[in-house]
Amino acid sequence: MEEIYCEYKISRNHPCLAGHFPNNAIVPGVVILDYTRVLLEKSYPNQCIKTLVKVKFIHPLYPEQPFSIYLKTMAKNKIKFYCLSEGEKIIDGIFITERRL
Repeated sequence: MEEIYCEYKISRNHPCLAGHFPNNAIVPGVVILDYTRVLLEKSYPNQCIKTLVKVKFIHPLYPEQPFSIYLKTMAKNKIKFYCLSEGEKIIDGIFITERRL
C-alpha cells in the first residue's frame, strides 16, 4: 500500500482565523480537510473524492504549528488519511474516491 505525505503550517494571518476563537485561535477542521483534499487530488490526478466516510478530530491545531498529512491507499477507491503534529495524531479519516471522467 502506497503512502504519501506532505508537511504544512497554517500562518497566523490566514483569513480563516479572523473569528475563530479570538485571542486563542485554532485552525478550523475544514481548513485541514481542504489541505488534505488538495494533496489527494494532486497525488491521485485520475481520482476525485466521492464522499468522506469517516473523520475524527482528535487534537486541535494552532496557527504556526507544523503538521503533516498522510494518505494511504487501502483499496482501489478507499484512501485513509491522518494528520500528525508534534508526534500526535490530530485527525483520522477515510475518503471514498471515484475515477475522474
